[in-house]
Amino acid sequence: MSAPECIGIILDGNRRWAKREGLPSLEGHRRGADRLIECVRWVRDREIKHLVVYAFSTENWNRMEEEVSYLMDLFRETAERTLKELAKDNVRVRFIGKLDMLPEDLQRTIKRLEETSATNTGITLWICMSYGSRAEIAAAATAAAHAGETVTEENFSKYLWSADMPDPALIIRTSGRHRLSNFLLWQAAYSELFFLDTLWPDFSEADLDRVLAEFAETERTFGV
Repeated sequence: MSAPECIGIILDGNRRWAKREGLPSLEGHRRGADRLIECVRWVRDREIKHLVVYAFSTENWNRMEEEVSYLMDLFRETAERTLKELAKDNVRVRFIGKLDMLPEDLQRTIKRLEETSATNTGITLWICMSYGSRAEIAAAATAAAHAGETVTEENFSKYLWSADMPDPALIIRTSGRHRLSNFLLWQAAYSELFFLDTLWPDFSEADLDRVLAEFAETERTFGV
């Protein structure tokens, strides 16, 4: 089997990793951000054209104010520095979600980063930020209703925030949780799901290869 066109990852376990290591919980998020940058390169090197990650959900806004504020600062730092380096490395970066909920300066940074990397062709990194799949589906339904057209599965997809993104062939969730947690519910209809006990900051290149090897042995019938 050739490499999947698109894979998804739910980046889970940063806080539990920090607790295990005796570090402040916020440090787990920083280590998780560093691991994501490494993972983008691993995925690109395996000729996978799209990687979509769950970075911050709509429900995450309900966390403690200190943690949310720290995460916004971390997103600023990552977008300004590290993601720009990826953009120079032929990585296209795109964001999907309720981005208008983000601080205005972060919205501007995201827009600049998307524009700067728009012509890159190595791999597209889709970052789901302030994202919830139910909110995405509801927004798509509203847009389709305003367009006044009969809704089908095919034309409904074009109204999704992720309209240009291929459906993920497989989705990985780290940290031992066995659920999608409102991630790509429409797009994941036929995704193969892999649940790893590994906490996200510990996720390795070997873990990725084991998942891809198991996926390569999977017969995908799409209900036929």
